Amino acid sequence: MLASFAVIPLDKGPHFSHIVANSIKIIRESGLPYELNAMATIIEGDWDQIMDVINKCRLEIRKGSERVSIKIWIDDKAGATGMLEGKKRSVEEKLKE
Repeated sequence: MLASFAVIPLDKGPHFSHIVANSIKIIRESGLPYELNAMATIIEGDWDQIMDVINKCRLEIRKGSERVSIKIWIDDKAGATGMLEGKKRSVEEKLKE
């Protein structure tokens, strides 16, 4: 399963990369494969692992924020593994054709 997610404090102004950095530390500690991009973070694991990580990020951000917005987009493909790299590789192969 892949989940693209963003946990954003709504009361910290336009710049909060230092807050995102704290979330990335939580994601790294989980040991799950992830990829940070400019708009969200993509993480790969099973439902419980992913929801646990997202909740830990939410709780961390809530320590310094009264309100957060959470966006989650999930790709739940039965039996699939290695999706984080596999999906990108598949597109790259198509571009070579």
